[in-house]
Amino acid sequence: MPYRRTPRVQARLDAQRAAILDAAGELLAERGYAGCSVAAVAERAGVATGSVYKHFPGKADLVVELFRGIVNHEVDAVTAAAELPGDPAERVVAVFETFANRALKAPRRAYALLAEPVDPAIEAERIVFRRVFRDVVARHISEGVRTGQLPAQDAGLTAAALVGSATEVLIGPLTTDSTDAIGALRTFILRSLGGSHA
Repeated sequence: MPYRRTPRVQARLDAQRAAILDAAGELLAERGYAGCSVAAVAERAGVATGSVYKHFPGKADLVVELFRGIVNHEVDAVTAAAELPGDPAERVVAVFETFANRALKAPRRAYALLAEPVDPAIEAERIVFRRVFRDVVARHISEGVRTGQLPAQDAGLTAAALVGSATEVLIGPLTTDSTDAIGALRTFILRSLGGSHA
């Protein structure tokens, strides 16, 4: 008969996994990806290094799971911001302003998630995140084109260009503690969309 974990053992393992992810999240916010080693995570979580490897094959696997959790939370936040009243251009701006303001509250973590050199598995997650973010933005651009509030354009292409531009704009402020970029980013987005706010 194969071994089956008791509910108590499973609960302990689940709690340990959660503690490891919490520790990794703290380290990512403080030291970035480079400072998020398995040994450092284990020490912060108060577990043996081998315990981390019981849950995650390696650092990249751990950070991929952490990244997915953070990204899902960020996507939920920007999606909610874009559902507030306003015309489609203002909703697109709300997506980027929400993302930028949240990133600037945790600049080291945001830099790690957006631009720090990482393993290929994490870079693949960044691409998925950009596509999800692009789709949120494209939905509102498409609405603006459909209602005549924005000029005809390829909503997916415009959204992808805005996501790439916003990422590049934020990398500077994230590493220099400047928040002046958000107003300029807003102006750039409105001009890029070509609506009546431009």
